[in-house]
Parts: sequence; C-alpha cells; structure tokens
Amino acid sequence: MIRAVIFGGLILLLTAMLARAEPLTIKIGYVGRAEKKATISLLDYPPDNDGVAGARLALEDNNTTGKFLNQRFSLEEARVKAGTDPTDVILRLADHGISFFIVDLPADMLLKAADAGRARGLVFFNAGAIDDRLREEDCRADVIHTAPTRSMLADGLAQYLVFKRWLRWLLVVGSHDADKLYAEALRRAASRFGAKIVEQRVFEDTGGARRTDSGLAQIQRQIPLFLQGAPAHDVVVAADENEVFAAYLPYRTRDPRPVAGSAGLVPKSWDAAHDQWGANQLQNRFTQMFSRRMTALDMQAWSAARMIGEAAARINSADPQALLAYMKGPDFGLAAFKGQKLTLRDWNLQLRQPILLADGRTIVSVSPQEGFLHQFSELDTLGIDRPETKCRLK
Repeated sequence: MIRAVIFGGLILLLTAMLARAEPLTIKIGYVGRAEKKATISLLDYPPDNDGVAGARLALEDNNTTGKFLNQRFSLEEARVKAGTDPTDVILRLADHGISFFIVDLPADMLLKAADAGRARGLVFFNAGAIDDRLREEDCRADVIHTAPTRSMLADGLAQYLVFKRWLRWLLVVGSHDADKLYAEALRRAASRFGAKIVEQRVFEDTGGARRTDSGLAQIQRQIPLFLQGAPAHDVVVAADENEVFAAYLPYRTRDPRPVAGSAGLVPKSWDAAHDQWGANQLQNRFTQMFSRRMTALDMQAWSAARMIGEAAARINSADPQALLAYMKGPDFGLAAFKGQKLTLRDWNLQLRQPILLADGRTIVSVSPQEGFLHQFSELDTLGIDRPETKCRLK
C-alpha cells in the first residue's frame, strides 16, 4: 500500500514537472516537386498533396505520443520546380529552425539539397527518389532513404515470378533514361534469381497525345504488332517509369501472357489495397483525414516522419545528429504495418522493407518470398546487399 502511494506520488510529480517544462520542439520540412507526373490513366493522376499528406498523418501520431512525453512536432511545406537548385529553399527553411527535411526530389536535386545542408548539420529523408546510385556511389551520411530502390522493387517482383516458375521473360523497355535504369535492375534481378530474359525490345516514345478519340483502336492494333514474333516466354515484363506504354500491355499482348513490372503486377512500397497487419486501420485514418486513398509516396513520407518521432520518443532529444545516430543504431525499429519491424541498413542508410506486389485491386503477394534466405535478414535479399555495396558514407 505504501509503495503504491509513493509510486503514485512520483507519477504526479513527474507529470507536474513535464507540464511546467517547455516542450521539446522538433520542426520538420517537406520539400516536394512543383510539377505532377503525367499518367496514362486518369485514376493514377497524383493528388496535389501526394506525399505531404502522409507526413501530416505521421505528425498526428507523433504529437499524440508527444503529449505524454512533452514533445511537439510541426511541419512546413515547400515546392521546387524541376531542374532548379533547391539550396535557397532548404536554407530558408533551416533559418526557421528546421533541421529535418523529408524530400521528394529527383536525384541530382536531392544531392544538391543534402550538400547545402551539411554545414548546418541538417538531416534528410529521401521519400521519393528510387535511384540506386543515391544509396551507392552517391550516398551521403546525412540522407536516410525511406523510398525503396529500383533494385529492391525489381528483386521483389523477380522473387515472385521465380516462385511461380515464370522464368522466361520478354522484357519491354521504354526509351527514357529512367526506363533504362529500371530495365537494368530487372536484368540484374533475373540473373540473381535464375530467370532468363529471352528477348528485350525497346518501345520508343515518339510523343503525341496520350489520349485521343481514336487511341483505343490504334493501341489494339499496335501492341500485338509490336510484340509479334517474340520467342517463347512466360511473362511480359515492362520497364516504363514514364508511363508511355506499359498500361496498354495487359489484355493486348499477341500471346495470352501475364504482364508485370510497370503494369499488371506492380512492385510497390505501399498500395491502397493493402489491409494486412493492421494496415486497414492506417488506411481508414488516412481516408478520413484526406478523403482519398494512401499512395506509396504518402507511405514513404509517413515512414520518414514516424522515424523522427520514434527516435525522439526513445532518446528524448531534438538534436538532429543524436537522432540520426540512434536511427543508424541496432536498437532502432519502425512499426509500419508490413508484418515486421523496419530497420536501417547501416552501410547505405536504406530502410529495409517488404515489397508489395499489387494488381490494382488486391495485394497478390509480398516479398521477400518464402525460401529466399539470408544470413542476417531476408529483407536484405531485396536490393544491393552489404558485400555488393559501393557506398562509402561521407
């Protein structure tokens, strides 16, 4: 009885002390792209708040916990035009006391932002760029990556196709640089897991309108013609990050074959159809707040903001370098509704995460697939592993 009274008194005293103290304040910046990506389907057109909405939902979670820990989180948003230098925007936000930045920018712009913030000790979270080079030869010690890499997405897809014994791939590649990088990741994945690319064909982007009154009739004739004469194959795999042709492949191939990659069965970090491991609760909360479904970019930004909140709750600090050090360490983990704790690869600061395989309506499977083993973590069967890395954090 006496112990209970003493314990209760200590709790009241601690609560009173926290109430009197100034809250620990952490300011986060979100820097995104000003332009929207063109899409084939009207259903895929990105919303105005794509990405930042996920960060705002995470801030609500952080501040809910923060009420008990006397911590407060805020978010300030800025947009940058493609091809411009983001340095001024980063430094302006830093002048407002922001030390953490969630960034959705192309690779070169992200590197400029990170290099500009190094002298001030800023910490960046890459929520959008999937380029492997950002985690390899161009890696930075102050940039954490919550977006998966192309190699992680390709490996997640390849594991499932190999599991299904769909080992013969007809690879169709777009003519843009990003398409070629995705194709390179797919070729690496095929070689790594025992699939064979029987032929590669390039679909040239000749420009013109993507939607015309006669477009459907033309596509129905052109796609089978483009694919005719292909060697025997089990699946058509498309590398089309610029959304020029891949969405037109399903149900229009010359031979009756499944489509995967940039259309059909698509590897993602998140999908609106995902409802396992408590994800339905997160999806419902997001829909209630923003009246739309949660995208992969939303989830990648959510993960970044939650990583900050989780680290702050554990070590009760707002110092960006202290929080960064904790996130890099062995005790850090993030619960992200994907069936297992997410952790950082300490050699390149990539967030380990399962890859969802979605068909537009359901989650078909989740990689890593059963039987793909690793001596440390099965998640490290997805993407560049430690022995392969070119990263030297600096």
